[in-house]
Amino acid sequence: MIRRTGLALFVLLSMLVLTACSTTQPLPMQGQALQDVQLPLQLHLRYQEDELSRDAIVVIQREAEALRFSLFDAMGVPLARQILRDNDWHADGLLPPNPHARQWFAGLVFALTTAEHLAQQYPDVKFSAEQRILANGWQVSHSKPKQWQIIFNPQQALQVEQMEWQP
Repeated sequence: MIRRTGLALFVLLSMLVLTACSTTQPLPMQGQALQDVQLPLQLHLRYQEDELSRDAIVVIQREAEALRFSLFDAMGVPLARQILRDNDWHADGLLPPNPHARQWFAGLVFALTTAEHLAQQYPDVKFSAEQRILANGWQVSHSKPKQWQIIFNPQQALQVEQMEWQP
């Protein structure tokens, strides 16, 4: 009996882990994402992790019909690389999966989508000039030009600032 309960618990936990890994992030509904955004972009991210404030850099580049997202720590060490192609994420390189990075990249696509395409790309969005909100609870607030905050949930938020492109 104990063995069956243990096995059932293991199966349940395995399913929960696989479900968490496979959850999809909100992405634009149609067409090429960020079609009106001047790329490449270099963005400075500030986030909280274990009560410490951390910094990272994201570089977004266009490659034919795809977007390449690269996340680096403050020292320039690569943390994640993903390609957004045909409204789906694809691993780029040999870096281990980074679910936070994929969520952050999807949040950046939402934040950077121009106001002209916002309602078309995200039909469930509510927005004004200073704020946008998705049905899943994601919020983007613009504080100053080239600076905004993305709130994914009460425990996870990103402060984002656009940097000057330095190839």
